[in-house]
Amino acid sequence: MTNHGRGPIDGWADRLFQSTKDAIFLFDESGIPLASNSSAEELLAAGVGNQIERSFLDARQQNAAVHQLLLTLPEQGTFPYAAAIQRIDADEEVFAYSLRNISTLYQNQEKLYQNRMMKHVIEAQEKERRRLSRELHDSVAQELMSAVVDVRVLKHLTKEEALLKKMNQTEALMTRLLDDIRNLSVELRPATLDDFGLEAAFKSHFKRMEQRYGLLIDFRPSLPRKRYSSEIETVVYRVCQEAVLNALKYAEVDSVTVTLTERDEVLELVVEDHGTGFHPNAAPIGTGLGLYGMRERAELVNGVFHLQSRPNEGTSITLRVPAADRN
Repeated sequence: MTNHGRGPIDGWADRLFQSTKDAIFLFDESGIPLASNSSAEELLAAGVGNQIERSFLDARQQNAAVHQLLLTLPEQGTFPYAAAIQRIDADEEVFAYSLRNISTLYQNQEKLYQNRMMKHVIEAQEKERRRLSRELHDSVAQELMSAVVDVRVLKHLTKEEALLKKMNQTEALMTRLLDDIRNLSVELRPATLDDFGLEAAFKSHFKRMEQRYGLLIDFRPSLPRKRYSSEIETVVYRVCQEAVLNALKYAEVDSVTVTLTERDEVLELVVEDHGTGFHPNAAPIGTGLGLYGMRERAELVNGVFHLQSRPNEGTSITLRVPAADRN
């Protein structure tokens, strides 16, 4: 675009210079400050002018047009800045030195890195859980079952009362141990989750909860498809598992409602109870790691975790997960 009159553009350039959030300093070749915009004045007011001048001169000496520096602001801390040097007047050797605070960028990168690491850790945990679950079920449980059968056979080879009594006790003990191993295998990683999906895994899990603890769970599924990605299924299952367990331990209830639906490619899990409730901002009951873990898992699949609770009015936990990425 050809400029046939410098006046308006000069005015726009001045407004841009003053309004930009980047701190812009004008230096001559020897590092003497010539001008600065309002954002730069804020830095100067914080007492970091000498740091900025030294950084400019060092960058010029090293011919570093673009670089990073750390500015230590008194009583505020140290912040990372992206810096750029641009010669704007070759005749008079005037340079623009612009600084942009990239603390938010660093924080976002750190959060992204933490999420990736957490994702790898959880994936590794689930793989190890799956391996241990299958090992318990296919090896340990099968061997113990064989031992139970052997004890039952031996009972028919003797009529000695004391020996029969001891064998019956041993059989009962081994049977209880076998049940514990099978339950542990399922708790580690239910095979139904990998083989049949969320709805089947929930029905199986809730049946066990009712049998073991007497907790009645009103399960209301409404899913248009049987399967979702393994990552999504794992997150939804673990969040529900933890939410139901918390209701059992702390809510003082004998029933819980679990709703699992999908609308507009968003998978929604709601776990509700009408128990004791609590103040969400108060110190957590127990370790508090359960709620933290649920939120962490939700973030890993770009989900939203919401907790609503009030004393004597129950608790509602909602998880919403984008479900477009389906198997």
